[in-house]
Amino acid sequence: MRGSLTFRLYLIIGILFGIIFLIITLISQETLILNSIIAFAILLIQYLISPYLIEAFYKIKYLSEEEAPEIHAMVEEMCFNAGIPKPKIGVSEINIANAFAFGRSIKDGRICLTKNLINLLNKNELKAVIGHELAHIKNRDSVVTILVSFIPTLLYYLFRFFSFSSRSSSERNNDSSGGISLSFLFLILYFISNLLVLAISRVREFFADYYSIKFGNSPEHLASALYKIVYYSTKLDDYTLDSVTGFKALFLNDPNNAMNEIRSLKEIDLNKDFSIDFSELQNLKESKIKISLIEKLSEIFTTHPNVLKRIKKLSEYS
Repeated sequence: MRGSLTFRLYLIIGILFGIIFLIITLISQETLILNSIIAFAILLIQYLISPYLIEAFYKIKYLSEEEAPEIHAMVEEMCFNAGIPKPKIGVSEINIANAFAFGRSIKDGRICLTKNLINLLNKNELKAVIGHELAHIKNRDSVVTILVSFIPTLLYYLFRFFSFSSRSSSERNNDSSGGISLSFLFLILYFISNLLVLAISRVREFFADYYSIKFGNSPEHLASALYKIVYYSTKLDDYTLDSVTGFKALFLNDPNNAMNEIRSLKEIDLNKDFSIDFSELQNLKESKIKISLIEKLSEIFTTHPNVLKRIKKLSEYS
């Protein structure tokens, strides 16, 4: 199972770097160097300051062991299993139930749990969610996402550069057809590379789910946590959802998709107790999931995979 995820991840990264090779063959070295420096500088600044922006945006307060001994104990146990340093543990009082990991490296790891999430989940479910977030830190996938984001950023600046050059040539009555063609090509490649970066973001969520189980959590506990979080998200108003849109790629799931996902998730909950137990997950393991064509198409433009697909994958680990 891990092998198929790894293959998908490397295939997407290979295509992205194939795009880079195409760029190098199409344009002059000077133009590539100039735009690469601009794109890289933007991503470097984003990499350096993003933890502080996230802390400020979500008003994160870090918890001491005295304030949250049980949560610290969960994190220490799984960090030992994962072989990583213990990250900072923060809490946010924003009006959603979710969790996320961030930081510049494994040694700079930080996880944040919202207060609503802590109140919503039982101990085993919360531990499984924390394991998912620790997996993001162990896998360094946030850094990978930033690095591959360099490619669409570079393509955007190449698109802007050749668009400007074409307009300037047109105003001087020079032939601008070559610049227009390159500009259009880079716009298409920018769109494609953005979709590929989103695909990496979705694959990394499957990886984090997998590693949460490897760290000692039961699949039904993570499945149940996902179900509860989606159900809670259906009750959020549009203002709350809009307020967290900018950083929702960090979350355990995309709260904006909750209304679409809850219908199919309720069908898994056979005893209607708003949780998923071992028997319900086993039942899903033997069943085929039904996802509409519209849902499949819309997923291409999202940072997170469909939660029903994630829970189906979790059933394969049970």
